[in-house]
Amino acid sequence: MSGPSLRKQDAHTSIHESALNEAIDLRMLLQKCLTEDQKEKAIKVAEVTIEHWESRTLQHAASEEEGLYKEMVAEHPSLHPIVLQLTRDHDLMRRMVEQMKNLLIHDEIDERMVSLLDSLIIVDSIHNEDEMNKLLSYNESYTMEILEKGEDIA
Repeated sequence: MSGPSLRKQDAHTSIHESALNEAIDLRMLLQKCLTEDQKEKAIKVAEVTIEHWESRTLQHAASEEEGLYKEMVAEHPSLHPIVLQLTRDHDLMRRMVEQMKNLLIHDEIDERMVSLLDSLIIVDSIHNEDEMNKLLSYNESYTMEILEKGEDIA
């Protein structure tokens, strides 16, 4: 069962925006370290950045897949194609983070890492927008429909 904040658009948007803003800040910091040829600091920033993506965004993604997405499809089978699309976004993000980890393992902290971060940020931004507009807006309009009919929401 997913937590209530995952089902509420405002709360869920806040979770996404917070993680994405932190990711953007880390990306900018990594770029600065590379530009200023601060290799050791760049390695530390890359480690923190990977940890951020794994612990914030990808952990959140796993929670969505294990709870929210399954629940939404069970309640509204017509949402299955949207959930597949959103899950694919998560898979792409996981693959990009793995590529970043491989670069880090091979001590290849360079513009490729920044490119991967740019790609992650773009995919995550589009994903967040789709999740709000295609999945959670459906949930909110369904909830309003029930409230207007006077039915209880379990």
